[in-house]
Amino acid sequence: MPTAERYLKPSDLPTEIPVFPLRGAILLPRASLPLNIFEPRYLAMVDWALRHDRVIGVIQPTGGAEDEESPHGKDFDLRSVGCVGRLTSYQELDDGRQVITLTGIVRFLVREELHADTPFRLVHVGYDRFTGDFEHGLGEDAVDRERLLSVLRKYLDANRLQGDWNSIVRASSEMLINALCVMSPYGPEEKQALLEASDLKSRADVLIALAEMEMASGGGEPGGTLQ
Repeated sequence: MPTAERYLKPSDLPTEIPVFPLRGAILLPRASLPLNIFEPRYLAMVDWALRHDRVIGVIQPTGGAEDEESPHGKDFDLRSVGCVGRLTSYQELDDGRQVITLTGIVRFLVREELHADTPFRLVHVGYDRFTGDFEHGLGEDAVDRERLLSVLRKYLDANRLQGDWNSIVRASSEMLINALCVMSPYGPEEKQALLEASDLKSRADVLIALAEMEMASGGGEPGGTLQ
């Protein structure tokens, strides 16, 4: 059963979930996030998820050293909002690493952390604030798609990035916006603003504003491919 059809309302999801704290990384509904898992605590988290509901929350840390992508221990603070995803792809490599893909389902609000005897963190979450995330394509009509595509083309050209423009044009506005937000090169605060945007139009507006500011400042690392 496709992920979008498996989860249609908050009660379709567990309220106690493992979370993967990753600074500068977000997940959004129906977008995909590939992850390379190698730390023992997160290998254990993936194994736990496979034995239970196959869902993992992605959330940004607010504590720990700023240069730590995922701080050690359980004492650092977490953002209050993250996104839960289903483990839709899994590969175990010969060196012990796991390559997984999470497909976003719905954003969540952390209610409390559970003091579980696990090397990873478990939290109690609520989804009621984000029930619109369950509705595929909600808010697409309000998005200025023409402006979004125009700015995206200028951004790709300015940074000498290549993209499959035919696939970009064919993609739904929701899929395009959420995928661009997940793969965008912005910092933790900007990523969190994209995650917490109230609706799809607001998210697109933030994404456009960030791209325009970057182009105006001449920032970015030129070269590469947008996939």
